[in-house]
Amino acid sequence: MSLSKITFTNTQGHTLSGRLELPTEQHPHNFALFAHCFTCNKNLGAVRNISKSLTAKGFGVLRFDFTGLGESEGDFEDTNFSGNIEDLLAAADYLAKNYQAPSLLIGHSLGGAAAIFAAQQMETIKAVATIGAPSNPTHVQHLFKSGMDQIEATGQAIVNLSGRDFTIKKQFIEDLATKSLPDVAKKLNKALLVMHSPQDDTVGIKNAEEIYIAAKHPKSFVTLDGADHLLMRKEDSLYAGRVIAEWSSKYVPLPKQPLLKSTHQVIAALGNVQGYTTQMKVGNHYMIADEPTDVGGNDFGPSPYEYVSAGLSACTAMTIKMYTTRKGWDLQSVEVHTSYSKSHIQDCKNCEDPTAKIDTFHREIKIQGDLDEKQRTRILQIADKCPVHKTLHTETQVITKFM
Repeated sequence: MSLSKITFTNTQGHTLSGRLELPTEQHPHNFALFAHCFTCNKNLGAVRNISKSLTAKGFGVLRFDFTGLGESEGDFEDTNFSGNIEDLLAAADYLAKNYQAPSLLIGHSLGGAAAIFAAQQMETIKAVATIGAPSNPTHVQHLFKSGMDQIEATGQAIVNLSGRDFTIKKQFIEDLATKSLPDVAKKLNKALLVMHSPQDDTVGIKNAEEIYIAAKHPKSFVTLDGADHLLMRKEDSLYAGRVIAEWSSKYVPLPKQPLLKSTHQVIAALGNVQGYTTQMKVGNHYMIADEPTDVGGNDFGPSPYEYVSAGLSACTAMTIKMYTTRKGWDLQSVEVHTSYSKSHIQDCKNCEDPTAKIDTFHREIKIQGDLDEKQRTRILQIADKCPVHKTLHTETQVITKFM
């Protein structure tokens, strides 16, 4: 996972802070946008774990703090539910201008309600996933019911939420009252995944039922059995992320993988847009080759010479294993460490060209087992007899033609 700090500006001119997570071994095939829960922030454990699960499946994920929360500018007391929706639209605009417009929108708790409202205004969003979302945004009023009388009387009140004091103004309550989530869900026309825990004592499971019934197909429901509202257990949030990634793959645009078919044992396919990142079919297995970033590659996979070194290491280990097994020797484990470089030709120290170099593989072998010195010496000799070693030492030919 590659993590970077980003900032963008919302419609009110406030700078909002976010974290952009990218997969480490490929370019993101899609981008997801995450809306955190009421009064939470982008660094909540569940938010980070869900993002991690998505990047593991090739998504880029932007999680950010709503206005007045976390590291974002603005005063929370001056915000409302509509402002959260506007922040999501600003985040999507940032992705579209700097990376790629998001196709997946995820919302947790009240952020789930905001995600459904925002998705209605985002053409590029193909799928929406909610986690513990209320079916009516006014549901959050119960969190500050102790201050409702003061809010009605004076226009605002200080309420304690999860150990922190927040100022809630009457305009926040009035804005919530204008939002009907079932009405929006009926018109969503996006794939919807509703995730909820039957044990959620903050937002009851009935809310999931109301959202699900109101929405059109395609829609899905997944129970987060045993989880609490904030998904504080790591296994619950990682599970939720994996499910969202797999579910959304049916609805978001995924690049077509090249069909690599040939009578040859190995195929390497490279297009004109991905730098040196090369898709390979090796026998019945699919792999990626690349070059380091310092020579213009993406470093998404081993370099060609690293693959050659890997073949030498693997062949050496297999050959030693076969030989010692046939002999009945007590070999418990074998490791073969190999690296490639170009070294000066030792036999030409006094040659006319002092810069002459030769391809060199440095190989070190680590073995464990009840082996005497004679057996260890023989194993070292056998290493030089592995088929790949012999190939590298004998004259070879490569016959090339167009297909």
